[in-house]
Amino acid sequence: MKESSRKQGAAPPCAACKLLRRRCGEDCVFAPYFPAEQPHKFASVHKVFGASNVNKMLQDLPEHQRGDAVSSMVYEANARVRDPVYGCVGAISSLQQQIDMLQTQLALAQAEVVQMRMRQFSSNSPDNASPSFRGRQSYQAKSHFNMDMVMEQANIEDSFWPN
Repeated sequence: MKESSRKQGAAPPCAACKLLRRRCGEDCVFAPYFPAEQPHKFASVHKVFGASNVNKMLQDLPEHQRGDAVSSMVYEANARVRDPVYGCVGAISSLQQQIDMLQTQLALAQAEVVQMRMRQFSSNSPDNASPSFRGRQSYQAKSHFNMDMVMEQANIEDSFWPN
């Protein structure tokens, strides 16, 4: 029976119509966004939001926004299946904690680099050099040190202030 419908050129029902066990017409609002090859997408969305609500949401949106809306619903539904209490908010919170921790580690590493360069600068101070070398060395070290501080400051600001 399936072979006869394929011979006539009828497309297989979309994942939504297949799960809901209904006929998938040409005007099916689900078909462009829930292809038959990806039944898990609609299954999770249906489980969280319900087919009727998804249908209403899609019909209330202009066609150019429906793809993004479906992507958001699939993401939220998958997050809700994994974490029924917090859903996406739990995932976002976890990622924000990781960002905060990594920014702290980066700031500590940058401070350590500055501290090491200051130690290196003080060990290369003019007091340790010969009299003929002192003037030249202090100018080069000072110039090099100032440039490093500008670079370090720029890196620190970039890491703490999102664009």
